[in-house]
Amino acid sequence: MRSLRTGLSLGSLLTGVATIGALLLTAPAAHAADTPLRDLAAAKGKVMGTAVTGSKLTGTYGDIAGREFNALTPGNAMKWGSVEPTRGSFDWAEADRIVDFAEAHGQQVRGHTLVWHSQNPTWLTNGSWTPAELSQLMNDHIALEVGRYKGRLATWDVVNEPFNEDGTYRQALWYNGLGADYIAQALTAARAADPSAKLYINDYNVEGVNAKSTALYNLVRSLKERGVPIDGVGLQAHLILGQVPSTLRQNIQRFADLGVDVAITELDIRMQLPSDGAKLTQQAADYKAVMNACLAVSRCVGVTVWGFTDSDSWIPSTFPGQGAATPYDENFAPKPAYHAIVEALGGGTTTPPPTDACTATYSVTNQWNTGFTGQVRIACSGAALSSWKVGWSFGAGQQLTQAWNASCAQSGAAVTCSNASYNGSVPDGGSVTFGFNGTWSGSNPLPTVTLG
Repeated sequence: MRSLRTGLSLGSLLTGVATIGALLLTAPAAHAADTPLRDLAAAKGKVMGTAVTGSKLTGTYGDIAGREFNALTPGNAMKWGSVEPTRGSFDWAEADRIVDFAEAHGQQVRGHTLVWHSQNPTWLTNGSWTPAELSQLMNDHIALEVGRYKGRLATWDVVNEPFNEDGTYRQALWYNGLGADYIAQALTAARAADPSAKLYINDYNVEGVNAKSTALYNLVRSLKERGVPIDGVGLQAHLILGQVPSTLRQNIQRFADLGVDVAITELDIRMQLPSDGAKLTQQAADYKAVMNACLAVSRCVGVTVWGFTDSDSWIPSTFPGQGAATPYDENFAPKPAYHAIVEALGGGTTTPPPTDACTATYSVTNQWNTGFTGQVRIACSGAALSSWKVGWSFGAGQQLTQAWNASCAQSGAAVTCSNASYNGSVPDGGSVTFGFNGTWSGSNPLPTVTLG
Protein backbone atom coordinates (compact mmCIF):
# COMPACT_ATOMS: atom_id res chain seq x y z
CA MET A 1 0.00 0.00 0.00
CA ARG A 2 1.29 3.46 -0.90
CA SER A 3 0.29 6.19 1.51
CA LEU A 4 -0.39 9.53 -0.15
CA ARG A 5 -1.27 12.92 1.24
CA THR A 6 -4.33 13.33 3.42
CA GLY A 7 -7.44 15.08 2.23
CA LEU A 8 -8.36 12.62 -0.56
CA SER A 9 -11.45 10.56 -1.21
CA LEU A 10 -13.59 8.35 -3.39
CA GLY A 11 -16.42 6.11 -2.64
CA SER A 12 -20.00 5.19 -2.20
CA LEU A 13 -22.14 2.28 -1.16
CA LEU A 14 -23.27 2.33 -4.75
CA THR A 15 -21.23 1.52 -7.84
CA GLY A 16 -20.96 3.99 -10.70
CA VAL A 17 -19.47 4.03 -14.18
CA ALA A 18 -18.09 7.15 -15.81
CA THR A 19 -16.80 7.58 -19.34
CA ILE A 20 -13.34 9.07 -19.66
CA GLY A 21 -13.62 11.47 -22.56
CA ALA A 22 -11.21 12.65 -25.22
CA LEU A 23 -9.16 14.81 -22.87
CA LEU A 24 -8.06 11.70 -21.01
CA LEU A 25 -7.40 9.55 -24.04
CA THR A 26 -3.74 10.45 -24.07
CA ALA A 27 -2.81 8.09 -26.88
CA PRO A 28 -4.54 6.59 -29.87
CA ALA A 29 -5.11 2.88 -29.64
CA ALA A 30 -1.85 1.37 -28.47
CA HIS A 31 -0.95 -0.45 -31.65
CA ALA A 32 1.84 0.17 -34.11
CA ALA A 33 0.99 1.24 -37.63
CA ASP A 34 0.31 -1.51 -40.14
CA THR A 35 3.37 -0.38 -42.12
CA PRO A 36 6.53 -0.05 -39.99
CA LEU A 37 8.21 3.34 -39.77
CA ARG A 38 11.28 2.00 -41.55
CA ASP A 39 9.26 1.05 -44.63
CA LEU A 40 7.43 4.37 -44.71
CA ALA A 41 10.75 6.21 -44.42
CA ALA A 42 12.48 4.06 -47.05
CA ALA A 43 9.69 4.82 -49.49
CA LYS A 44 10.65 8.48 -49.15
CA GLY A 45 14.38 7.78 -49.38
CA LYS A 46 14.95 8.53 -45.70
CA VAL A 47 16.42 6.81 -42.68
CA MET A 48 14.27 6.30 -39.58
CA GLY A 49 16.64 5.37 -36.80
CA THR A 50 16.83 4.92 -33.05
CA ALA A 51 19.51 4.83 -30.41
CA VAL A 52 19.58 1.49 -28.61
CA THR A 53 21.07 -0.26 -25.62
CA GLY A 54 22.59 -3.47 -26.90
CA SER A 55 21.89 -5.57 -23.81
CA LYS A 56 18.17 -4.85 -24.18
CA LEU A 57 17.86 -6.07 -27.77
CA THR A 58 15.62 -9.00 -26.87
CA GLY A 59 11.90 -9.49 -26.24
CA THR A 60 9.55 -6.62 -26.98
CA TYR A 61 12.36 -4.06 -27.02
CA GLY A 62 14.24 -6.03 -29.65
CA ASP A 63 11.10 -6.73 -31.65
CA ILE A 64 10.24 -3.03 -31.92
CA ALA A 65 13.82 -1.97 -32.63
CA GLY A 66 14.07 -4.50 -35.44
CA ARG A 67 10.62 -3.93 -36.91
CA GLU A 68 10.25 -0.15 -36.85
CA PHE A 69 13.71 1.25 -37.64
CA ASN A 70 16.17 0.93 -40.50
CA ALA A 71 19.15 2.38 -38.62
CA LEU A 72 20.58 1.95 -35.14
CA THR A 73 22.88 4.19 -33.12
CA PRO A 74 24.67 2.75 -30.08
CA GLY A 75 23.64 5.00 -27.22
CA ASN A 76 26.87 4.50 -25.27
CA ALA A 77 28.55 1.32 -26.48
CA MET A 78 31.02 2.92 -28.92
CA LYS A 79 32.16 5.83 -26.78
CA TRP A 80 35.82 5.79 -25.81
CA GLY A 81 35.18 5.18 -22.12
CA SER A 82 33.08 2.13 -23.00
CA VAL A 83 35.43 0.44 -25.44
CA GLU A 84 38.77 1.17 -23.74
CA PRO A 85 38.12 1.81 -20.03
CA THR A 86 41.69 0.81 -19.21
CA ARG A 87 44.47 1.70 -21.60
CA GLY A 88 45.09 -1.19 -23.92
CA SER A 89 42.18 -3.21 -22.53
CA PHE A 90 39.14 -3.29 -24.79
CA ASP A 91 35.50 -4.25 -24.45
CA TRP A 92 33.64 -4.53 -27.75
CA ALA A 93 30.85 -6.86 -26.60
CA GLU A 94 28.05 -4.29 -26.43
CA ALA A 95 29.06 -2.56 -29.65
CA ASP A 96 29.40 -5.87 -31.49
CA ARG A 97 25.97 -6.96 -30.26
CA ILE A 98 24.37 -3.88 -31.79
CA VAL A 99 26.19 -4.22 -35.12
CA ASP A 100 25.33 -7.91 -35.34
CA PHE A 101 21.67 -7.20 -34.54
CA ALA A 102 21.54 -4.48 -37.19
CA GLU A 103 23.02 -6.70 -39.85
CA ALA A 104 20.58 -9.47 -38.98
CA HIS A 105 17.69 -7.02 -39.39
CA GLY A 106 18.86 -5.22 -42.53
CA GLN A 107 19.68 -1.99 -40.70
CA GLN A 108 22.37 0.65 -41.01
CA VAL A 109 24.55 1.54 -38.03
CA ARG A 110 25.59 5.06 -37.08
CA GLY A 111 28.86 4.98 -35.15
CA HIS A 112 28.73 7.27 -32.12
CA THR A 113 31.11 8.83 -31.23
CA LEU A 114 34.89 8.98 -31.78
CA VAL A 115 36.18 12.34 -30.48
CA TRP A 116 34.22 14.00 -27.66
CA HIS A 117 34.91 15.91 -24.49
CA SER A 118 32.75 13.58 -22.38
CA GLN A 119 32.60 9.87 -21.47
CA ASN A 120 36.30 9.42 -22.01
CA PRO A 121 38.28 6.97 -19.88
CA THR A 122 39.95 8.44 -16.81
CA TRP A 123 43.35 7.28 -17.99
CA LEU A 124 42.94 9.59 -20.98
CA THR A 125 41.45 12.61 -19.23
CA ASN A 126 43.83 12.45 -16.27
CA GLY A 127 46.95 12.02 -18.38
CA SER A 128 49.61 14.67 -18.94
CA TRP A 129 50.06 14.49 -22.67
CA THR A 130 52.24 16.48 -25.01
CA PRO A 131 50.48 17.63 -28.19
CA ALA A 132 52.31 14.94 -30.14
CA GLU A 133 51.22 12.24 -27.68
CA LEU A 134 47.59 13.40 -27.64
CA SER A 135 47.56 13.57 -31.43
CA GLN A 136 48.86 10.02 -31.66
CA LEU A 137 46.31 8.76 -29.11
CA MET A 138 43.47 10.24 -31.13
CA ASN A 139 44.77 8.86 -34.44
CA ASP A 140 45.30 5.41 -32.95
CA HIS A 141 41.84 5.32 -31.36
CA ILE A 142 40.12 6.29 -34.60
CA ALA A 143 42.15 3.82 -36.64
CA LEU A 144 41.36 1.01 -34.22
CA GLU A 145 37.63 1.62 -33.74
CA VAL A 146 36.71 2.66 -37.26
CA GLY A 147 38.97 -0.04 -38.64
CA ARG A 148 37.26 -2.70 -36.52
CA TYR A 149 33.94 -2.00 -38.22
CA LYS A 150 35.29 -1.06 -41.64
CA GLY A 151 32.67 -1.66 -44.31
CA ARG A 152 29.97 -2.46 -41.74
CA LEU A 153 28.95 1.02 -40.56
CA ALA A 154 27.25 3.55 -42.81
CA THR A 155 28.08 6.65 -40.80
CA TRP A 156 30.31 7.95 -38.02
CA ASP A 157 29.80 10.89 -35.70
CA VAL A 158 33.51 11.64 -35.82
CA VAL A 159 33.54 14.81 -33.73
CA ASN A 160 30.82 15.46 -31.16
CA GLU A 161 29.83 18.80 -29.61
CA PRO A 162 32.86 20.97 -30.44
CA PHE A 163 31.16 24.33 -29.74
CA ASN A 164 29.98 26.43 -26.83
CA GLU A 165 26.58 28.11 -26.99
CA ASP A 166 28.09 31.40 -28.17
CA GLY A 167 29.86 29.73 -31.09
CA THR A 168 33.33 29.64 -29.55
CA TYR A 169 35.22 26.36 -29.38
CA ARG A 170 34.63 24.24 -26.30
CA GLN A 171 37.61 24.49 -23.93
CA ALA A 172 38.19 20.79 -23.37
CA LEU A 173 40.76 18.03 -23.84
CA TRP A 174 41.07 18.07 -27.61
CA TYR A 175 40.87 21.79 -28.30
CA ASN A 176 43.11 22.66 -25.37
CA GLY A 177 45.68 20.07 -26.38
CA LEU A 178 45.65 20.32 -30.17
CA GLY A 179 43.82 23.51 -31.15
CA ALA A 180 40.85 23.82 -33.49
CA ASP A 181 42.50 21.68 -36.15
CA TYR A 182 41.88 18.54 -34.09
CA ILE A 183 38.58 18.39 -35.97
CA ALA A 184 40.21 18.24 -39.41
CA GLN A 185 42.72 15.73 -38.08
CA ALA A 186 39.99 13.44 -36.73
CA LEU A 187 38.02 13.55 -39.96
CA THR A 188 41.11 12.79 -42.01
CA ALA A 189 41.99 9.84 -39.76
CA ALA A 190 38.46 8.46 -40.01
CA ARG A 191 38.48 8.67 -43.80
CA ALA A 192 41.75 6.74 -43.90
CA ALA A 193 40.33 4.06 -41.59
CA ASP A 194 37.15 3.51 -43.63
CA PRO A 195 36.89 5.36 -46.95
CA SER A 196 33.28 4.20 -47.47
CA ALA A 197 31.75 5.56 -44.25
CA LYS A 198 30.02 8.94 -44.17
CA LEU A 199 31.72 11.31 -41.73
CA TYR A 200 29.78 13.77 -39.59
CA ILE A 201 30.20 16.52 -37.03
CA ASN A 202 27.39 16.29 -34.47
CA ASP A 203 26.16 18.89 -31.97
CA TYR A 204 23.15 20.03 -29.92
CA ASN A 205 21.32 23.38 -29.87
CA VAL A 206 22.26 23.83 -33.52
CA GLU A 207 18.81 22.99 -34.88
CA GLY A 208 17.79 26.58 -35.58
CA VAL A 209 19.78 29.49 -36.96
CA ASN A 210 21.77 30.87 -34.03
CA ALA A 211 25.33 31.68 -32.99
CA LYS A 212 26.24 28.05 -32.34
CA SER A 213 24.81 26.69 -35.59
CA THR A 214 26.44 29.53 -37.52
CA ALA A 215 29.81 28.59 -36.02
CA LEU A 216 29.20 25.01 -37.15
CA TYR A 217 28.18 26.27 -40.59
CA ASN A 218 31.35 28.34 -40.91
CA LEU A 219 33.47 25.39 -39.79
CA VAL A 220 31.92 23.04 -42.35
CA ARG A 221 32.34 25.62 -45.10
CA SER A 222 36.00 26.05 -44.16
CA LEU A 223 36.60 22.30 -44.06
CA LYS A 224 35.02 21.90 -47.49
CA GLU A 225 37.18 24.69 -48.89
CA ARG A 226 40.31 23.04 -47.48
CA GLY A 227 39.43 19.64 -48.89
CA VAL A 228 39.02 18.03 -45.47
CA PRO A 229 36.68 14.99 -45.67
CA ILE A 230 33.30 15.99 -44.25
CA ASP A 231 30.09 14.39 -45.48
CA GLY A 232 27.44 15.68 -43.12
CA VAL A 233 26.29 17.48 -40.01
CA GLY A 234 24.18 16.00 -37.26
CA LEU A 235 21.60 18.15 -35.52
CA GLN A 236 20.94 16.33 -32.27
CA ALA A 237 17.49 17.86 -31.58
CA HIS A 238 17.15 17.27 -27.85
CA LEU A 239 14.14 19.58 -27.75
CA ILE A 240 11.72 20.93 -25.15
CA LEU A 241 7.97 20.64 -25.57
CA GLY A 242 6.60 23.43 -27.75
CA GLN A 243 10.05 24.76 -28.68
CA VAL A 244 10.83 23.40 -32.14
CA PRO A 245 12.92 26.19 -33.71
CA SER A 246 11.01 28.12 -36.37
CA THR A 247 14.18 28.22 -38.48
CA LEU A 248 14.79 24.46 -38.44
CA ARG A 249 14.04 23.90 -42.12
CA GLN A 250 15.98 27.02 -43.14
CA ASN A 251 18.96 25.81 -41.13
CA ILE A 252 18.86 22.32 -42.64
CA GLN A 253 18.72 23.86 -46.10
CA ARG A 254 21.71 26.16 -45.57
CA PHE A 255 23.90 23.22 -44.55
CA ALA A 256 22.64 21.22 -47.51
CA ASP A 257 23.57 24.12 -49.74
CA LEU A 258 27.18 23.68 -48.61
CA GLY A 259 27.12 20.28 -50.30
CA VAL A 260 26.84 18.10 -47.19
CA ASP A 261 24.12 15.81 -45.89
CA VAL A 262 22.12 16.66 -42.78
CA ALA A 263 20.69 14.22 -40.24
CA ILE A 264 18.52 14.69 -37.19
CA THR A 265 20.56 12.40 -34.98
CA GLU A 266 19.21 12.35 -31.40
CA LEU A 267 15.61 13.53 -31.44
CA ASP A 268 13.61 13.56 -28.24
CA ILE A 269 11.12 16.10 -26.95
CA ARG A 270 10.90 16.31 -23.19
CA MET A 271 8.10 17.63 -21.00
CA GLN A 272 7.46 18.39 -17.37
CA LEU A 273 5.98 15.31 -15.72
CA PRO A 274 3.40 14.02 -15.35
CA SER A 275 2.36 13.87 -18.98
CA ASP A 276 -1.24 14.54 -19.92
CA GLY A 277 -3.36 14.67 -23.02
CA ALA A 278 -2.54 18.28 -23.88
CA LYS A 279 1.21 17.75 -23.51
CA LEU A 280 1.19 14.57 -25.57
CA THR A 281 -0.81 16.30 -28.30
CA GLN A 282 1.73 19.14 -28.39
CA GLN A 283 4.57 16.62 -28.44
CA ALA A 284 3.00 14.88 -31.42
CA ALA A 285 2.80 18.20 -33.27
CA ASP A 286 6.45 18.88 -32.43
CA TYR A 287 7.60 15.48 -33.69
CA LYS A 288 5.65 16.02 -36.89
CA ALA A 289 7.21 19.47 -37.37
CA VAL A 290 10.72 18.03 -37.09
CA MET A 291 9.88 15.21 -39.48
CA ASN A 292 8.37 17.63 -41.99
CA ALA A 293 11.41 19.90 -41.87
CA CYS A 294 13.67 16.99 -42.76
CA LEU A 295 11.33 15.65 -45.41
CA ALA A 296 11.28 19.08 -47.09
CA VAL A 297 15.04 19.05 -47.79
CA SER A 298 16.38 16.39 -50.12
CA ARG A 299 19.79 16.25 -48.44
CA CYS A 300 18.28 15.66 -45.02
CA VAL A 301 18.92 11.94 -44.96
CA GLY A 302 16.66 11.07 -42.05
CA VAL A 303 15.74 11.22 -38.38
CA THR A 304 16.99 9.17 -35.45
CA VAL A 305 15.16 9.23 -32.12
CA TRP A 306 17.31 9.05 -29.01
CA GLY A 307 15.71 5.91 -27.68
CA PHE A 308 12.25 4.90 -28.86
CA THR A 309 10.76 4.09 -25.43
CA ASP A 310 10.56 6.20 -22.28
CA SER A 311 12.00 3.26 -20.35
CA ASP A 312 15.30 3.67 -22.22
CA SER A 313 15.50 7.48 -22.19
CA TRP A 314 18.30 9.53 -20.65
CA ILE A 315 16.01 12.47 -19.86
CA PRO A 316 14.65 11.63 -16.37
CA SER A 317 18.11 11.09 -14.88
CA THR A 318 19.52 14.23 -16.49
CA PHE A 319 16.56 16.61 -16.16
CA PRO A 320 14.79 15.75 -12.87
CA GLY A 321 11.03 16.07 -13.11
CA GLN A 322 11.07 15.85 -16.91
CA GLY A 323 10.62 12.92 -19.27
CA ALA A 324 8.09 11.18 -21.54
CA ALA A 325 10.34 12.32 -24.40
CA THR A 326 10.15 9.42 -26.86
CA PRO A 327 7.52 7.98 -29.26
CA TYR A 328 6.70 4.96 -27.03
CA ASP A 329 5.72 4.94 -23.36
CA GLU A 330 7.52 2.83 -20.73
CA ASN A 331 5.27 -0.14 -21.51
CA PHE A 332 6.08 -0.02 -25.26
CA ALA A 333 2.69 1.46 -26.21
CA PRO A 334 2.93 3.91 -29.15
CA LYS A 335 2.16 7.48 -28.08
CA PRO A 336 0.60 10.23 -30.21
CA ALA A 337 4.16 11.15 -31.22
CA TYR A 338 4.57 7.77 -32.90
CA HIS A 339 1.40 8.25 -34.91
CA ALA A 340 2.52 11.77 -35.84
CA ILE A 341 5.71 10.29 -37.31
CA VAL A 342 3.59 7.79 -39.24
CA GLU A 343 1.47 10.59 -40.67
CA ALA A 344 4.50 12.72 -41.60
CA LEU A 345 5.92 9.74 -43.50
CA GLY A 346 2.69 9.33 -45.44
CA GLY A 347 1.24 6.48 -43.43
CA GLY A 348 -2.25 7.96 -43.28
CA THR A 349 -4.24 9.75 -40.64
CA THR A 350 -4.71 8.01 -37.33
CA THR A 351 -8.35 7.67 -36.34
CA PRO A 352 -8.87 8.86 -32.76
CA PRO A 353 -10.23 6.23 -30.43
CA PRO A 354 -13.90 6.47 -29.45
CA THR A 355 -14.52 8.66 -26.44
CA ASP A 356 -16.48 5.95 -24.67
CA ALA A 357 -13.85 3.27 -25.14
CA CYS A 358 -12.33 3.71 -21.65
CA THR A 359 -14.41 3.80 -18.48
CA ALA A 360 -13.83 4.38 -14.77
CA THR A 361 -15.84 2.28 -12.36
CA TYR A 362 -15.77 3.14 -8.67
CA SER A 363 -17.11 1.15 -5.80
CA VAL A 364 -17.04 0.94 -2.02
CA THR A 365 -15.63 -2.36 -0.85
CA ASN A 366 -16.03 -1.77 2.89
CA GLN A 367 -17.77 0.80 5.10
CA TRP A 368 -18.02 1.43 8.85
CA ASN A 369 -19.55 4.12 11.05
CA THR A 370 -16.98 6.84 10.27
CA GLY A 371 -15.14 5.65 7.20
CA PHE A 372 -14.97 3.51 4.13
CA THR A 373 -12.60 1.74 1.72
CA GLY A 374 -13.16 1.94 -2.00
CA GLN A 375 -11.54 1.43 -5.34
CA VAL A 376 -11.65 2.70 -8.92
CA ARG A 377 -11.11 0.43 -11.91
CA ILE A 378 -10.13 2.03 -15.22
CA ALA A 379 -10.66 -0.27 -18.21
CA CYS A 380 -10.33 0.14 -21.97
CA SER A 381 -11.94 -1.68 -24.87
CA GLY A 382 -11.23 -0.34 -28.35
CA ALA A 383 -8.69 2.25 -27.21
CA ALA A 384 -5.72 2.59 -24.86
CA LEU A 385 -4.26 5.12 -22.45
CA SER A 386 -0.66 6.08 -21.77
CA SER A 387 -1.80 8.06 -18.72
CA TRP A 388 -5.10 8.67 -16.94
CA LYS A 389 -6.87 11.10 -14.64
CA VAL A 390 -10.32 10.98 -13.06
CA GLY A 391 -12.23 13.52 -10.98
CA TRP A 392 -15.47 14.00 -9.10
CA SER A 393 -17.10 16.13 -6.39
CA PHE A 394 -18.40 14.72 -3.13
CA GLY A 395 -21.90 15.73 -2.08
CA ALA A 396 -21.84 15.05 1.66
CA GLY A 397 -18.50 16.24 3.00
CA GLN A 398 -16.59 13.02 2.49
CA GLN A 399 -12.80 13.25 2.76
CA LEU A 400 -10.08 10.96 1.48
CA THR A 401 -7.43 10.11 4.04
CA GLN A 402 -5.25 7.72 2.10
CA ALA A 403 -4.84 6.43 -1.45
CA TRP A 404 -2.64 3.86 -3.15
CA ASN A 405 -1.67 3.18 -6.75
CA ALA A 406 -2.71 6.73 -7.64
CA SER A 407 -1.83 10.33 -6.88
CA CYS A 408 -4.90 12.07 -5.48
CA ALA A 409 -5.72 15.54 -4.25
CA GLN A 410 -8.86 17.08 -2.76
CA SER A 411 -9.80 20.74 -2.69
CA GLY A 412 -13.10 21.30 -0.94
CA ALA A 413 -15.46 18.73 -2.41
CA ALA A 414 -13.46 18.30 -5.64
CA VAL A 415 -11.20 15.26 -5.98
CA THR A 416 -8.75 14.41 -8.77
CA CYS A 417 -6.71 11.23 -9.06
CA SER A 418 -4.07 10.46 -11.66
CA ASN A 419 -1.88 7.48 -12.38
CA ALA A 420 1.24 6.60 -10.45
CA SER A 421 4.54 6.42 -12.32
CA TYR A 422 4.16 2.69 -12.87
CA ASN A 423 0.51 2.22 -13.91
CA GLY A 424 -0.35 4.96 -16.40
CA SER A 425 -0.58 2.61 -19.35
CA VAL A 426 -3.94 0.90 -19.88
CA PRO A 427 -3.79 -1.29 -22.98
CA ASP A 428 -6.74 -2.06 -25.19
CA GLY A 429 -8.57 -4.82 -23.35
CA GLY A 430 -6.72 -4.12 -20.08
CA SER A 431 -7.42 -2.34 -16.82
CA VAL A 432 -5.79 -0.81 -13.74
CA THR A 433 -7.21 -0.32 -10.26
CA PHE A 434 -6.40 2.07 -7.45
CA GLY A 435 -7.77 2.18 -3.92
CA PHE A 436 -8.39 4.61 -1.10
CA ASN A 437 -9.69 5.14 2.42
CA GLY A 438 -12.04 7.96 3.33
CA THR A 439 -14.24 9.39 6.05
CA TRP A 440 -17.96 10.13 5.97
CA SER A 441 -20.59 11.38 8.36
CA GLY A 442 -24.31 10.98 7.97
CA SER A 443 -24.34 9.79 4.38
CA ASN A 444 -22.06 8.64 1.62
CA PRO A 445 -23.91 9.39 -1.62
CA LEU A 446 -22.74 8.43 -5.09
CA PRO A 447 -20.47 11.08 -6.64
CA THR A 448 -20.50 11.74 -10.38
CA VAL A 449 -17.18 11.21 -12.16
CA THR A 450 -16.05 14.06 -14.42
CA LEU A 451 -12.98 14.71 -16.54
CA GLY A 452 -9.93 15.66 -14.54
